[in-house]
Amino acid sequence: MPPSTKPFMGATPFDGGVTFRVWAPFAATVNVAGTFNHWSIISDQLFSEGAGYWSADISQAKVGDEYKFIIVNRNFSLPLWKNDPYARELTQSNGNSVIADSNFSWDATGYQTPPWNQTVIYEVHVGSFLFDPVSEARLGYRRGTFNSLISKLDYLRDLSINAIEIMAAGEFSFDHSWGYNQSYMFAIEHLYGGPNGFRNLVNEAHKRGIAVIFDVVFNHIGPADCDMWQFDGWSENNAGGIYFYNDWRNKTPWGDNRPDYGRGEVRQYLRDNAIRWLEQRYCDGLRWDATGWIRNVYGNNNDPTHDLADGWRLLQWINSEIRSRQPWKLSIAEDMQQNEWLTKDLGAGGAGFSSQWDAGFVHPIRAAIIGSDDGSRDVYAVKSAVEQRYNGDAFQRVIYTESHDKDANGHQRVPEEIWPGKADSYFSKKRSTVGAILVLTSPGIPMIFQGQEFLQYGWFDDSKELDWSLTGTQSGILNLYRDLIQLRRNWFNNTRGLSGQNLHFHHVNPSDKVVAFHRWDQGGPGDDVVVVVNLGNRAYDSYLVGFPRAGRWRIRFNSDWNGYSPDFGNQPSFDSNAIAEPRDNMLCSGSVGLGAYSGIILSQ
Repeated sequence: MPPSTKPFMGATPFDGGVTFRVWAPFAATVNVAGTFNHWSIISDQLFSEGAGYWSADISQAKVGDEYKFIIVNRNFSLPLWKNDPYARELTQSNGNSVIADSNFSWDATGYQTPPWNQTVIYEVHVGSFLFDPVSEARLGYRRGTFNSLISKLDYLRDLSINAIEIMAAGEFSFDHSWGYNQSYMFAIEHLYGGPNGFRNLVNEAHKRGIAVIFDVVFNHIGPADCDMWQFDGWSENNAGGIYFYNDWRNKTPWGDNRPDYGRGEVRQYLRDNAIRWLEQRYCDGLRWDATGWIRNVYGNNNDPTHDLADGWRLLQWINSEIRSRQPWKLSIAEDMQQNEWLTKDLGAGGAGFSSQWDAGFVHPIRAAIIGSDDGSRDVYAVKSAVEQRYNGDAFQRVIYTESHDKDANGHQRVPEEIWPGKADSYFSKKRSTVGAILVLTSPGIPMIFQGQEFLQYGWFDDSKELDWSLTGTQSGILNLYRDLIQLRRNWFNNTRGLSGQNLHFHHVNPSDKVVAFHRWDQGGPGDDVVVVVNLGNRAYDSYLVGFPRAGRWRIRFNSDWNGYSPDFGNQPSFDSNAIAEPRDNMLCSGSVGLGAYSGIILSQ
C-alpha cells in the first residue's frame, strides 16, 4: 500500500481518520498501535516514503485516542514501543501519546503584540505561581495549572505588565520541575492542563492585552522518560541515536543528550517546534534556554575548538524564519555571556535574536543593592550596567534583578539576600526597590520575576506556592511596582523617554553613592526624564544635579513615600526649578530632595 499523501509529522487528524508520520531511517518495519486497534502490534502498518520517513492514513483512529509507534530495527527483531516525537499531547511523560485536537475557538479579537520598547515582562512558573484547588482532588496534592494562572491574569493586568514569560512547559518527567528537563517538546505538560489549557491561557491573556512568551529548550532533550533515545534502535558508541550527537559533541550539563544540529531531520524538528509555538499556539515570542550550549559544547564564548557551527547555523535559520514570517515577535537568547553576535543582524553573520538576557546588568546591580556596606557599592559598575547595550540598540537586552536562575542555584531572592530571614525588613524593602527602579528606568526590556512585586521571600522552589498573603501585607510595595511600570509604559503621557533609545548618565557620586541619568526618545516636555537614585543610607533635603533644560521639573515618583511602606522616610521631594547654570555636563541644574536608599523620577 502507498504511504500517506497528506502533510505534517506526527498524528494529524483529517475528515475520515488520522495521518501518522514518523522518521525512523534504520527501521525495517513501523506500525502504530493504540486504543483504536486495541493496541495490536500488527494491525496498522506504516509504509516507507523513502529517506527514512514512514506514514499511513488510519481511518479508525480519532482525536483522543492513545497510540505508540512499534519500530523493528533492521538488525534485530525485538520491537521498540516508542512515543511520537511530534506528539502534541501525552497521558504523562512515561505514558502514551494522544491524538490531539487542533480545533480551538480563539476569540481574543483586536489583540496586537506590544512593541518591544514598550514591553514589560513578568516571568512565571506555572506549577508554583498559584496552586489550583482542583489539582488536589486529582493528584492528592496541590500544584499550579494554566487555569489557576488564568485566574490571576486580571491581577497581572492591574499590575500593568503587558507580557508574561512562561517557564518551559513541554511534557517533562516527574510532577515538580522547573520544566527544562522536557521529554517531549511538542507536547504540553499534562499536569498544567495540556494543549487546550495552554491555548486557553494564551487566548485569555490576549483578551487582556498581555503577550505570552514561551521558553523553548533546544540545548538538550530529556534525559528521563525520553523515547527519542535510540529511537529506531540505531546508535553509535551506545549513544543517543538518530536525534542526538553520538560522539563528544553530545556532552551537556544535563546528560549526553544534545540534539544533532547537523542532521537535517533534527534541525527540521527543532524549527517546526519553534514555529508551532508562534503560529499554531499564538505565542508572541520565544525565550531560548541556554543558547551557549547550542553554539558550543561547553557553553563558552572563548573556546573555539569546541564551537558547534551547526548549532550557530540552527540559531540563524530559525531566527531567519521568525523574522521573515512574524518579525514583530520577540526571539530572546538566554546566553548570559554578553555576546553581541547573538543579537547582530543575520546579514552581518549574527544569530539574529531580537534581544538577550543581560548578565552585564543583573550581576552588578544585584551586587550594588545586596551588600550591607554602603562603602562597597560600586556606582561606576551601576553606571556601566545602565549604559550597556548591544549593537547600539538599547532593546537588544532584557534587564532584571530577579529570575528563576538568579533566585535559586545557591542564591535567594533579593530581599532575602539583603537580610536573610527578614525579607520584609526596612533594608530589604528599600534596597530591593532601588533595584526595581533601575530595572524599570534603564534602557532595555525590563523583566520582573513572579512574587518580586510583593517581596516574596526565600528562594525559588518549584514545589512551593507564592505567598499571596503578601499582596495584603506588602500592598504598598505592590503599588510601588505598579507605579513604576506605568511610568515605564508612559501611561500618563509624561515619561515617554523611558521607552526611548537615548541615555546620558550624567551624575556619579562615588562618595555619597548617588547617581543620575537622563532618558529621552524625541526630547521635550512629556518626553525627557531625569532619574536620580541614592544607593546610600542618607537622606538629602537638597541635592544638586544637572538637568537638560531649564524650567519646572515635576516629581512623578518618589520611592521614599511612606504610602509605599509606613517605615519609609517620606523625605520631601518637591518639584525642581532648574536654572541655566551648567552642572554634570548638562546645560542646567536644580535641587531635589532625596530619601535614603531611594529613587525619584522627574519630567516636565
